[in-house]
Amino acid sequence: MSLRRGLRYVKPQAPPTRNIKHMMAFIEQEANEKAEEIDAKEFNIEKGRLVQTQRLKIMEYYEKKEKQIEQQKKIQMSNLMNQARLKVLKARDDLIADLLNEAKQRLTKVVKDSGRYQTLLDGLVLQGFYQLLEPKMTVRCRKQDLPLVRNAVQKSIPIYKTTTKKEVDIHIDQDTFLPEDIAGGVEIYNSDGKIKVSNTLESRLDLIAQQMMPDIRTALFGANTNRKFLD
Repeated sequence: MSLRRGLRYVKPQAPPTRNIKHMMAFIEQEANEKAEEIDAKEFNIEKGRLVQTQRLKIMEYYEKKEKQIEQQKKIQMSNLMNQARLKVLKARDDLIADLLNEAKQRLTKVVKDSGRYQTLLDGLVLQGFYQLLEPKMTVRCRKQDLPLVRNAVQKSIPIYKTTTKKEVDIHIDQDTFLPEDIAGGVEIYNSDGKIKVSNTLESRLDLIAQQMMPDIRTALFGANTNRKFLD
């Protein structure tokens, strides 16, 4: 028996087509799942980044709004405080103005006392002479005060001459008088009328009030704690 007859030839079998397809489907499914997993991770990362970015923007926006609201509150509070302070100051000024008006009304009582008023006119006339120190001066007064002013001028001229060692020519204006609505006093002018000393009772009261205003305010409203200088 020959060797060729003794061996049996076995033809190799190809893998079944179904198994290959199954393996390919499994690999493809695994690849798709991995791809979806990667996509999901990347999506979550991007989503987290976007959420964090928007969260920071929102926080920054509301912080900015909060600061704006706080600033507006401060401005409104400052405006309200300034308005209240101005109202207080106006009320104080109105009170002082009322007191000054009342004091001006009381000046009429001084004028009614002829002896007291004559003494006052003497001082006002002489003081006006000293303030001008002019060789020629004109005195103007109310019409009803003309006799008293003449007496004051006659008394003041020799005193002025003795004190200043100068001659003086005094003219009492009998054509133009001070308004009737003032309490009294005099106005004294130099020769050309360009320089005037106002020694009316109202002007003297205003001057005294201006000089004493810090004391008046302290007496009415107490010491000013914000004031640093007293003169």
